[in-house]
Amino acid sequence: MTIILSRRGAALCAALSLLAPAAFAQQTHTLLATPDTVAWGYYWSEAKPVLSVHSGDTVVMQTLSTCGPPARLEARGIAHADIPSYVSDIYDKVPQSERGPGGHILTGPVAIAEAEPGDVLEVRIKKIHIDVPWACNGAGKNGFLAADFPKGYSKIIPLDLQKMTGSFSPGISIPLHPFFGSMGIAPPPEMGKLDSAPPNVHAGNMDNKEMVEGSTLFIPVHAKGALFEAGDGHAGQGNGEVDITAMETQLTGTFEFIVHKKSGDSPLLWPRAETPAYYISMGFDQDLTKAATISVRNMITFLSEQMTDHPRMSREEAYSLISVACDVDITELVDGNKGVHTMCAKKLFSTPPAAP
Repeated sequence: MTIILSRRGAALCAALSLLAPAAFAQQTHTLLATPDTVAWGYYWSEAKPVLSVHSGDTVVMQTLSTCGPPARLEARGIAHADIPSYVSDIYDKVPQSERGPGGHILTGPVAIAEAEPGDVLEVRIKKIHIDVPWACNGAGKNGFLAADFPKGYSKIIPLDLQKMTGSFSPGISIPLHPFFGSMGIAPPPEMGKLDSAPPNVHAGNMDNKEMVEGSTLFIPVHAKGALFEAGDGHAGQGNGEVDITAMETQLTGTFEFIVHKKSGDSPLLWPRAETPAYYISMGFDQDLTKAATISVRNMITFLSEQMTDHPRMSREEAYSLISVACDVDITELVDGNKGVHTMCAKKLFSTPPAAP
């Protein structure tokens, strides 16, 4: 296992005052993708951490794509020199017995020492770097219109990392907006070793294209240490991810972890997020209507019981605001559990927070 420790900060951020343990000096860790530092296809409360950190620490995490082993990549026309050597190492050395039930190769898990069930893990996405000049896309048997494309298809999309564009085809250039399709923590113990594909209360394979650099994810903690994993890098994606893949690529992410201990407010039951411009609630279920119901109800709960940046409103006001000014969007339609996210623009709120 290759773990490089570097750079000590002076003190924890103010949010750490919520923690009971004594403050630790902030540290930045680098976690490379190796056969010993990946979780192949699962989130699990009994997974052994490959790195343990403290609340307030930052971890730079190297990840793989879902595009397959080097032989497949080269057969699709990707130059050998453009395939990082650790890809072959992982495919060659991770035993079949340690793979599955899902197919995503996730880096982690990372344990955050202070995290306990009932807490909330805040994940600040500080930086996302695209590591290769290519992405892949392909239709699979679980695509939204799989019956319409029974033979499937696959393609490579060259990436211009200077212009930050993808060359989809002659005359079609796609702006790159890299994000991790999968970021999550251990699910509740009773869910067992969970397939990496369906998102759920643990977050996981959300495929939420709003989770770019500068955004923040909040996840309810279900196991000691939280056990964070990340992977399924995307250079960009459309809402719905209808053919079952995005612009799949290899990313390195820089994540800062902050643990919020249990409070008197309404508990967070499902993942929530923020960007500089939006508050975002999420819902996941096999049924799209149920996923939308979870997402809208969670935004109502946030606006009426959990918001700290502005005065809270009644549930009736929150429901009304969502209807007249917020967007309820389909995140993805293809991961077993479908995803819906509700977005409320921060610019709607001009009144400062009430005095404590």
